[in-house]
Amino acid sequence: MITGDQRVVAEAIAREVGIPSERVLAETTPQGKAAAVAALQQQGRTVAFVGDGINDAPALAQADVGIAMGEGTDVALESASIALLGSDLRGVATALRLARATVRTIRQNLFFAFVYNVMGIPLAAIGYLSPMLAALAMSLSSVSVVTNALRLRRAR
Repeated sequence: MITGDQRVVAEAIAREVGIPSERVLAETTPQGKAAAVAALQQQGRTVAFVGDGINDAPALAQADVGIAMGEGTDVALESASIALLGSDLRGVATALRLARATVRTIRQNLFFAFVYNVMGIPLAAIGYLSPMLAALAMSLSSVSVVTNALRLRRAR
């Protein structure tokens, strides 16, 4: 946890959310936050930074994934990769789950499209698949991809 708040306040909040006090950087400047993110990146870590204020903008921009709270400043929202609508930190976990589900769905859709084309094009080229059936197969490919993508609406 990196914050510009006083150490006493920062450690109290860290205790509430289960962060050990040795993992708390308090009274940190905006440049210090960005430097801490850069130090983690130099260790080979992928860093997500959550912030809501103008003082978080440099760290949000430095992070691999910057997550701005929706009720934050415009500068924070512009610096981040993701903007959450509310100020509830549980939205971060939801956004990460949704991102993973989206990437999984994209991979599945690419696989479906690849299989349809790998099977369909040679069959059509050697005459085993009539143009009408090839067109139907392409339509079914599109329908399966869209239907699979619509499953994301159920992701919570």
